[in-house]
Amino acid sequence: MSKHRLLVSTAIAAFVAGSAGVSAAFADTVVTMNTVQIFGTIDPAKISDYTDYMAVVNLYDGLISVDSSGNLIPELAESWTVSDDAKEVTFKLRADAKFTDGSPVTAADVIYSVERLLKINQGPASLFADVLKPGSVTAVDDKTVKFVLSKTFSPFLTTVPSIFIVNSKVVAANAGSDDAQTFLGTKVAGAGAYTLKEWDRGAKMTIVRDKNYYKGFGEGPIDEVRWIITNDEATVRSLAASGELTMTSQFQSPETYKALEAMGRFNILTQPTGNAFYLKLNTKIAPTDDVHIRRAIALATDYKTIREVIFPGADMNGPLPSAFADFYAADIKAPAFDIEAAKAEIAQSKYAGQPIDITLAYVAGTKFEEEISLLMQANLEQIGFKVTQQADPWNRITEIATKVESTPAVNQIFFGPTYPSPDSMFYTQYHSNAAGTWASMEWLQDPAVDKLIDDARATGDLKQQAEIYKELQHKLVEIQPDVFLMAQNVQHAIDKCLTGYNAVPMQSVDYDFTRFTWTCK
Repeated sequence: MSKHRLLVSTAIAAFVAGSAGVSAAFADTVVTMNTVQIFGTIDPAKISDYTDYMAVVNLYDGLISVDSSGNLIPELAESWTVSDDAKEVTFKLRADAKFTDGSPVTAADVIYSVERLLKINQGPASLFADVLKPGSVTAVDDKTVKFVLSKTFSPFLTTVPSIFIVNSKVVAANAGSDDAQTFLGTKVAGAGAYTLKEWDRGAKMTIVRDKNYYKGFGEGPIDEVRWIITNDEATVRSLAASGELTMTSQFQSPETYKALEAMGRFNILTQPTGNAFYLKLNTKIAPTDDVHIRRAIALATDYKTIREVIFPGADMNGPLPSAFADFYAADIKAPAFDIEAAKAEIAQSKYAGQPIDITLAYVAGTKFEEEISLLMQANLEQIGFKVTQQADPWNRITEIATKVESTPAVNQIFFGPTYPSPDSMFYTQYHSNAAGTWASMEWLQDPAVDKLIDDARATGDLKQQAEIYKELQHKLVEIQPDVFLMAQNVQHAIDKCLTGYNAVPMQSVDYDFTRFTWTCK
């Protein structure tokens, strides 16, 4: 079924009647996709999860972006140079770069965007801790901007796609008393290919194509994207059956993918990714403050059933997916499901010989996560745990993750690279400076882990980085802050007329709809 929707009711009537007066010029291509969680924010200084990034990569542009191979590609910047000591990076802006209001993008906008990001100190700001400081970014001229790093930071260029540029004049005029957090919480002041049409925080978001976008569009552009928020499998199947749904989220059950494929209108696209699925274990509260309990939980995990039946995915032997081939510690032994070994670990713990209360948390309404949690309960209760299930909506999970005492002992979390470097997987999840977010629900705060991450960041020698990252993986497997469930194979049911999806090793850049094409006429 075509997703070309005629926007004027008279045009729809004429189309249905076969009137010769209706042409494609009157039709817009509309893509409708479901997401399983709300959009928490569209403020580029505060984004943190996949839906936030999904919206922002369409509403804003950065200096550079990332392709499906992990290569850095130009966006607002047409070129960049790096000094010999890697502490200075200079970007040359495109002469034709402009915001959606038609005003030019200048070095002043880049400076303002970075200064605002650092001041608010949320979302992507953690990537630049001790690397960029106020005043680190200066204008060489109106179209040239220089970043001066406080220290050597080898992944710096790969983090730059996380900096989205705001229109400094518009944002400053609406700064209010909170650096425009209120304003950019509901409004957009960017140079992206799309503008915000509608946003009902708990239900849907709609964006529309800016036909004056400075980079232009190719053949078969997507004129409108409608995201419907639902993790109910029956609703997804109903939307597909009615013809409304164009593309599913990547978090549907195997049964839903099979049902949509049987409809004949959808292709089921599966691609490997650098994303990982974990049971994050809060290392600061009982009972997961004991490494033997954490190891027991890992040994009581039925990886085969989870990966092959409940939510198909690839094997993962530690915290880093094998997609990071040059840095992957392939010598780590794959985790095993071994109930007797789990009992032996409990016997070595400080909780041995007593009932062990534990809370298993997951995203409410997500069927496969509920199934995993129930499977874990059945296995853990065999070895002396008393299990409480806790299902929360995503916005609640992000809230409780900000405090040690409110973070449950066990949490099901997908995490993928927010920039194409192993540092993205390690720093954001395991470094002490990054604690207090949904991505770091381990509350690890381990000085030895911090040092390894910092050492890898401080060297530009890729061979040395690889050695450090492999040592770090061994360390994390030893102290078991997570159960390493699987590397995610991203899977979507996509209308056969929609092409262009390719997994990108940076959070949600693969949902930049300028990369998609509608092929049906």
